[in-house]
Amino acid sequence: MTENTEQIARLRERIDAVDDRLIALLVERASLAHAVGVAKGTAAVYRPERERAIIERVIEKSRLLGARLDGASLARIYREIMSACRSLEKPMRVAYLGPQGTFCEMAAIGAFGHGVQMQPGPNIDEVFRAAETGQVDYAVVPIENSAQGTVTRTLDLLIRTSLCIVGEVNVPVVHNLMSRASSLSDIKRVSAHPQALAQCYNWLTAHLPGIELVPEASNAKAAQAAQTDESMAAIAAARAAELYDLRILASAIQDDARNRTRFFVLGKTPVQDVPTHLAKTSVWFVCANVSGGLCQVLEPFKEHGVSMVKLESRPARTGGWDYTFYVDIEGFEKDANVREALDQMKQCTSVLKVLGSYPKAVDVV
Repeated sequence: MTENTEQIARLRERIDAVDDRLIALLVERASLAHAVGVAKGTAAVYRPERERAIIERVIEKSRLLGARLDGASLARIYREIMSACRSLEKPMRVAYLGPQGTFCEMAAIGAFGHGVQMQPGPNIDEVFRAAETGQVDYAVVPIENSAQGTVTRTLDLLIRTSLCIVGEVNVPVVHNLMSRASSLSDIKRVSAHPQALAQCYNWLTAHLPGIELVPEASNAKAAQAAQTDESMAAIAAARAAELYDLRILASAIQDDARNRTRFFVLGKTPVQDVPTHLAKTSVWFVCANVSGGLCQVLEPFKEHGVSMVKLESRPARTGGWDYTFYVDIEGFEKDANVREALDQMKQCTSVLKVLGSYPKAVDVV
């Protein structure tokens, strides 16, 4: 088919005209965002419930208009628009479990966009501490992986922190094999976090049988090590290859294509309001170690129609075999049925703490 140069030129002129209108509208939106920041004064700039509502509205509006862009693409675009506009209200700092190139950094970008100052932390404790002491405004930490289970250190720190959960992010786990080498035949060793090595076991066995596996503290650190050793390959996210100038030799080598890691966004100011169908609430409690004790505590969920989506136990650290419990439920803390269920639960627990009520996650892609 012959290229119609005149038609292409006319279409490009129309695209340029649309871009001009978009620029004008973005400038107007940025001015309005700045005015909102002035009106807020010292109030919280990051409003995850508001940003989630905007994303939902944009996706629904595009669906009604029959847009060719998919919802995930629109969500990414608007997340960056909101991030840039938010930075005009107030510059923000966000801590995450580093170094650069980790899935935690991807979660932080997914929650806040690129319009914030990112501060990697060497471990989960330091990420919590940075937010608790005011070094940063928010913290992003892993809470569970769909294949490996709960990140117990995060759970233990949530119980005693002054921070609250204000959001969650789901990041699909896509592992890539990367190296300075040009082919698999040049690889002598493969390095990654132990979980990543386990999650890619079948692929490694099939394509690099008998290869030496080198555990590392994080996938990003493995990628850093591969920078200086052409015989080594790292398993990491695609962003790590960009950051550390590595060649991706094989993409999506994880054994489970459905693998996800869930992250919490932590801050000092609780979320004000989230529609019931978009909300989730996390609760920690201690109950008596007696027959039927846990069933009695959870009964109000059934009575008031509250759906429990996660139940986890942790040692109470009293020296015996006592346990504390963590639950995720659907709905917002201020919803009548949720509030009534929690009030009833307090009567049969020695301690009950709402860790946060926040918008449900949207997958970062």
